[in-house]
Amino acid sequence: MINREEALALLKKYNKDPFHIHHGVTVGCVMKYLAEKLGYGEDADFWEVCGILHDIDFEMWPEEHCKKAPELLKEAGVDESIIHAVVSHGYGECADVAPEHEMEKVLFAVDELTGLIGAAALMRPSKSCKDMELKSLKKKFKDKRFAAGCSREIITRGAEQLGWELEKLQQETLEAMQACEDEIQQIEQSAAGE
Repeated sequence: MINREEALALLKKYNKDPFHIHHGVTVGCVMKYLAEKLGYGEDADFWEVCGILHDIDFEMWPEEHCKKAPELLKEAGVDESIIHAVVSHGYGECADVAPEHEMEKVLFAVDELTGLIGAAALMRPSKSCKDMELKSLKKKFKDKRFAAGCSREIITRGAEQLGWELEKLQQETLEAMQACEDEIQQIEQSAAGE
């Protein structure tokens, strides 16, 4: 099983833009947090690695997103279960592999939403999501012009696949990002110092 440091090194091999690395680390931390909260604590590291690697091919091969990833991950000796999760997060957009396990459905659901929450945090005086309330997030979600690249349709579909109300997905993801914010900064600082 590939660990966090190995997953980060692999992500950085194909992604140089700090935004893409930040997104991978953020989704990884959110996935680990939600694994523990949803009763999958023994698989939390696995959930985190899937989150870190989910966009491994996006920066260099945006037109082949979710199609190039299996090749890159197989070359690195990554387990098939991680490859399936990475590909399934693009279901309906760039992949025809459906999320099957709860972990894959969570990854599908939180990917776009973490981007929206991150964009909303940057608009705040604190530049943090720690002081963000759910009502503020819901307002940003309804404003289609705000963070227009974050698909509300995919987020809504993700909540439906999980059998959650949209508000529950927003609350859980916001809570995870609030809890993970310091850890995300620490991971990025240690990764930058390598």
